[in-house]
Amino acid sequence: MVEFFKKAMDWVLEKEREAAKNCEVNLDDVQKQIEYVEAKRDKLKKEYEENMNEFEHILNRLHGIKASASKCDT
Repeated sequence: MVEFFKKAMDWVLEKEREAAKNCEVNLDDVQKQIEYVEAKRDKLKKEYEENMNEFEHILNRLHGIKASASKCDT
């Protein structure tokens, strides 16, 4: 399904590019699209960074637990 959406988006963007070449595109609409996509990207980036920080926190704690447990084997 994701591949279908990628292909559909590529097709739409190609049509937009062709329209732009023929001066048939409203610059305000394109600017709104750019701003929308940038906002989505920034939101996803923030969520990604927060999730990565949480994973790092969990991994650090697990490594600490492993280090403590490894002392029991000696």
